[in-house]
Amino acid sequence: MKIRIIGGGPAGLYFASLMKRENSAHDVVVYERGPRDATWGFGVVFSDRALEFLRADDEPMVQLLTPLMETWPNLTIAHNDTPIPVAGNGFAAIGRLELLSHLYAHAESLGVRIEFDSELAALDHPALAGADLIVAANGAFSWVRNENEDKFGTESDLRRNRFIWYGTGKPFDSLSLTFRETGHGVFCAHHYRYSPTMSTFLVEVTDATWQRAGFADMDEAETIRHCEAVFAADLDGHPILSNKSFWRQFPAVSNRQWSFDNVVLMGDALRTAHFSIGSGTRLAMEDAIALWKALRDSESLTEALALYQARRLPPMTKILDAANASIRWYERMDELIRLSPIDFAYSYMTRTGRVDHDEVMRRDPKLAAAWEHGHPEIFGASY
Repeated sequence: MKIRIIGGGPAGLYFASLMKRENSAHDVVVYERGPRDATWGFGVVFSDRALEFLRADDEPMVQLLTPLMETWPNLTIAHNDTPIPVAGNGFAAIGRLELLSHLYAHAESLGVRIEFDSELAALDHPALAGADLIVAANGAFSWVRNENEDKFGTESDLRRNRFIWYGTGKPFDSLSLTFRETGHGVFCAHHYRYSPTMSTFLVEVTDATWQRAGFADMDEAETIRHCEAVFAADLDGHPILSNKSFWRQFPAVSNRQWSFDNVVLMGDALRTAHFSIGSGTRLAMEDAIALWKALRDSESLTEALALYQARRLPPMTKILDAANASIRWYERMDELIRLSPIDFAYSYMTRTGRVDHDEVMRRDPKLAAAWEHGHPEIFGASY
């Protein structure tokens, strides 16, 4: 099978590896527009049991990546100067470039060819000629999807909040959501370590706060100084670091039809899940598994592409529903910050509808009891 993959992120690389592992005779090429040693962003995070979702299908990949990850068992929600630790919420993180580097090496060891600095701009590009399958795994702003929205039934909603993806040299103890009230509105930092010496530090604000703070008229250095001042108590003197970081709005993307002819979507090109639920990379790799299995279990490409969507849609929809509920919660953070720290943390934990009170009780009896009975002193502080 001649397979051409547009985009060298986790979805495309992992699918390439699975197909080449399945049959070394497959002709698999990945086209990545960037160089091998460059990537945007800092770390990526996996929720819950990190790579356990891979274990049944790819134990070697679990063994490869697990030792590289920073892990922690709890979550911290900080309401201004009041941190609320929440037990029973494990996470793991890894640097994005480190993850990609290992996926590059793994794919190439299996015989996959990766063409870096290769910007394909049309489906009739000579590099794609004669392909049995073309996989569009080229991200949330995929040109393949954007130029064929009518065929994919694309729906896109640019959400109101603004966010900017930074890093810092302070290694935080856990994944933390720090919410700080300012004269312009609430600032939220999503921060977690992804190596012993580095952390992701993503700053999110509502559009109204962004406007009031005057970010539209600030350059990169001024923006960093402003965010450092807001989170000075959390950064402990560590600077905020940029990697071509700029303010963005989250594009909530979905598609009614995942393929046409021999072209199929995968990863963020297929659908986007808000970063607040820590599932984007996992979804991308699960897409790869689902398409690989559909091809393995089908007699024709048409059958395989239909099976891919039929099998993958139900579990994906549950995560997307949770992600979209999470987006709406963050869009209300200027209002929600008025809650007490305990009520605020409880609201956060139950924001998606997937965690009810019984689940809060199972994960963290102290938080559940404090919320039920109004006893914040359970946490050893007076709120």
